Amino acid sequence: METISDFPMADNAAPLPAVLAAPTSVSNGLVWAIACQSGQRPQRLNDAQIAHALQGLPPENPGSWVWLHYDIVHTASRAHIQAIPCLSEEVRLALGSTDRGTNVEAEGDIVYGALPGFDDAMSEDDKNLSAWRFAVLPTLLITTRRQPVPALGVVYRALQRIDSLDSPAEVVDHTLLEFADTVRRNIGMLDDQLDRAEDLLLTLDQHTDFGRISGLIGRVRRRSTELRRVISPVDRIFHNEDLELPEWAEDDIRDRSQRQIHAALDDLLALQDRARSLQDELASGQAEETNRRLYTVSIVTTLMLPATFVTGFFGMNTGGMFLAAGSLGTVEAGGICFIFMMITWMLLKVMKLL
Repeated sequence: METISDFPMADNAAPLPAVLAAPTSVSNGLVWAIACQSGQRPQRLNDAQIAHALQGLPPENPGSWVWLHYDIVHTASRAHIQAIPCLSEEVRLALGSTDRGTNVEAEGDIVYGALPGFDDAMSEDDKNLSAWRFAVLPTLLITTRRQPVPALGVVYRALQRIDSLDSPAEVVDHTLLEFADTVRRNIGMLDDQLDRAEDLLLTLDQHTDFGRISGLIGRVRRRSTELRRVISPVDRIFHNEDLELPEWAEDDIRDRSQRQIHAALDDLLALQDRARSLQDELASGQAEETNRRLYTVSIVTTLMLPATFVTGFFGMNTGGMFLAAGSLGTVEAGGICFIFMMITWMLLKVMKLL
């Protein structure tokens, strides 16, 4: 029989003491199942307690609430989610969905939906965006994910440190705050890359590597666009006047998260504006360099025009060509080419084209 300890404690979560482990025949795909109470260390639930929570019944200890976290990568896990009795069919479908869209809905006392998160890549540059889903009641929180979401692990470890989270709605709020904080760190790294690109543009000379600058700005614009596509829907959700959250969840889910997400979006928009400005400056620098090179080519071509005419004239195979009989004809023809080139150069100087 599988136990909770048989499932990987992903999401960077520290394992609970082994003495709290219990058989979990009713918890397919369960990553953790804990009962939380303010000021106390979370307690792992046994089979009977999990079944009791899934019925939508309040916990045995007054003031406590339950958090069930599922990995829905396997079909059996999603089938188990679809059988949770305390949730409506629409909520169960939302929890088992594999869509990456972002949404928050309210149905009676239940708030459910999907919110963005980052995967557990070691490097900040390699982090990809994913989604996690939730359904929250006054005393029950159910979360699901297909890939480990470190933000959930951060909140889980905070509970292990007996940090005060008085309701399951605060888990959603703190996870969003952690996501917003990760976005701000990403924005800071992208801003550093723009600083390097700007330094190269300010020292613009004939040895400037435009390809490197273009690569830096391109990476920033691509990453910032990815982040904006995820953050903008979340910000719209919180500003949606049609979203009516239950009174018990209004303050915990909407207020603090709304401010942080909106601030992150503002920073991201400012970053994109700066990237576009540098892109325009880069295009101006590239156009200036192209014009400089074309100018040089044009001058050389103009100076060589008289010589081209002279060589073409003397290259005609016609009779009576002067300078053909003398032994110094080539030198004399070269001198004529040089004289015409100097005359052309002086005309360009007089006309201020040089």
